[in-house]
Amino acid sequence: MTSLVTSPSPNRIAQYWALTKPRVTQLAVFCAVIGMFLATPDLPDWRKVVFGTIGIWLLAGAAFAVNCLVEREIDSRMTRTARRPMARGEITVMQTLVFSGVIGGLGMWVLYALVNPLSMWLTLATFVGYAVIYTMILKPATPQNIVIGGLSGAMPPALGWACIANDVPMQAWILVMIIFVWTPPHFWALAMYRREDYAKSGLPMLPITHGLKFTQFHVLLYTIALFATTMLPFAVGMSGWPYLVCAVILGGIFLWYAWRIYRNYSDRLARKTFTFSIIYLSLLFAALLLDHYLTF
Repeated sequence: MTSLVTSPSPNRIAQYWALTKPRVTQLAVFCAVIGMFLATPDLPDWRKVVFGTIGIWLLAGAAFAVNCLVEREIDSRMTRTARRPMARGEITVMQTLVFSGVIGGLGMWVLYALVNPLSMWLTLATFVGYAVIYTMILKPATPQNIVIGGLSGAMPPALGWACIANDVPMQAWILVMIIFVWTPPHFWALAMYRREDYAKSGLPMLPITHGLKFTQFHVLLYTIALFATTMLPFAVGMSGWPYLVCAVILGGIFLWYAWRIYRNYSDRLARKTFTFSIIYLSLLFAALLLDHYLTF
C-alpha cells in the first residue's frame, strides 16, 4: 500500500507550477518590479522589493490557478490549452482550490506583514478583478471582455509602486494605462491566428463575433492609442529623452505590425505581432527603468 504521506513527485510539482501560468506571471511581476524602482529616486528598500515581489507573484499565481479551474472545460476544447493540468483532469477541483487558497493567503500575509497593507489590499482587489470579474463574468459574456477586464491585468506597476511608496500617485496610473491600452492589440493578435481554437471554445472573442476585418481595424486603432499613451511619461516629466526615443522606436515597430495586419492579414503575421507585443512591453518598461536612473 502506498504511504499516505509522500513528497510530491516532480511531475506533480510541475502540474501545480503550470497552474500559475508562469510565463504570464513573470511578465506581470517584471512590470511590478519596474514600478517599485520608479517609485523612488533612489534605490528602493531591498526588503520591500523582495517581499513585494514574492507576495505579488503568489497572489498572481493564485488568480491564474482559479482561472484554470473556471476554464478547465473550455481549455480542454482548445489545442493551445488542452495540455493544462486541469483540462487534462490531472489535478482535481479541490486540489486547485486548496493550492490557490494556500499560495494566495500566503501572498496576502507577506504583503500585509512584510510590506504594507495598501499593497495587500490592491493586490487582493486585482485578484478579484481577474479571477472573478474577468474570468467568471466578463470573458464568457462579451467580446469586449479583454478591454473591460484589462484593468486587472494592467495593475502590476501600481502594485509595485504601492509596495515602496505606500501610495499610488498619477505616475503609477500612467503605467497602468499603458498596459491597459496594450492589452487589446496584444491579445487580439493571438485571438486572430487562434480563431479556430476560440470558435471551438464557445467564448465570444472579437474575431469570432465580429470577424477578422473588424478585429484588424481595432488592433490598428488600439496600437495608435498605445503609441500616444506611451508619450505620457515624457509629457508629465516622469521620464526623459532616453525613454522617449525608445518609446517612439518601439511604438513605430508596433504600428508597422498593426498596419500590415490591417492591410494584408495573415496568421503568420498575427503570430509575429503577438510575439513582438510581449517583447515590446518588456523593452518599454526596461527603457523606463534605465531612463529613471540616467535622468535622476
